[in-house]
Amino acid sequence: MSACTTEEITSAIRTAIQAAVWAPSVHNTQPWSFVTNGEEIALRADGDRKLRISDPSGRELLISCGAALMNTRLALRALGYEPQVRVLPDPDRPALLATVRMGAAVAVDEHTRLLHAEIERRRTHRAGFIESPVPDHLVETLVSQAATEGARLTPVHSEAAVRVLAALTNAAQDVQSQDRLFTLEVLRWAQPPGSSRKEGVPAKGYPREPRRTHPHFAQRDYGHGHSWGSDADQFDSASAGLVAVLTTPGDSREDWVAAGQALQRVLLHASAYGVSAAFHTQALEMFHLREFLRQELLSGEYPQMILRLGFTLDESEGVRRPVADVLEERRRS
Repeated sequence: MSACTTEEITSAIRTAIQAAVWAPSVHNTQPWSFVTNGEEIALRADGDRKLRISDPSGRELLISCGAALMNTRLALRALGYEPQVRVLPDPDRPALLATVRMGAAVAVDEHTRLLHAEIERRRTHRAGFIESPVPDHLVETLVSQAATEGARLTPVHSEAAVRVLAALTNAAQDVQSQDRLFTLEVLRWAQPPGSSRKEGVPAKGYPREPRRTHPHFAQRDYGHGHSWGSDADQFDSASAGLVAVLTTPGDSREDWVAAGQALQRVLLHASAYGVSAAFHTQALEMFHLREFLRQELLSGEYPQMILRLGFTLDESEGVRRPVADVLEERRRS
């Protein structure tokens, strides 16, 4: 790195953080911040954006930040630098989730270019998919992408198991919708039409009156009695798509960060082939339902995300906070 000028280093780091902020996060809370010091980027959890009702342990927050870490790594590799990553480097600083340094120069491979190109294109889908199935060879590749990051992506082919996942998702959604604190927490991150906020879920990002998928997977009620949402044709599809579960062998903070990196690697590869994903975390936010899934369907592995994969005509725009809002730059003396 000694051959790089200060301007080149600064530009590379800002490019990496610009990529990081495009990571998916629960309710688009964007619960991260970054500190730069020389050639090092520190990724920190933003506790003010933690979902204290639905995510008291911070599991979903760390998964979100893990996805941001994956984007950081990909951006540096796409620029020709080998990222040197330390996850949870300081036990006395729990908010410090990772440090990333610009390592030696490396040749940029085609797969890195493929994934990097999808960082700002990828979108979360919140409805059904068209009937076209996800090709088996692509599913196999997505499974291997998750394994690269130490997680397991399990496509659920059993109709009975899919019905169980749908039923638990619907049950959790019904229970949470009756809980005032759960509802208020979701509404905090719901944007009304015309909002200029660069965080939360835009009103155009979900259907006003969603069609039921088969089997039906309940979506979050971001409108909650308001006539918010989009009437666009891209949401007028009823297939549930391919249901899959992302799991890890353990359930530590390290596992959660790894799950986020694996999830984002899967999502970017899928996006490169026109496949979108819808997320369902409702059942995973209720201890007994999550344990039921772990013990009865997942061979003891810990479920970190339930997702549906498929093709859609969705062309909704993403919203993200500018880098200046999440970055603190320090200068070494």
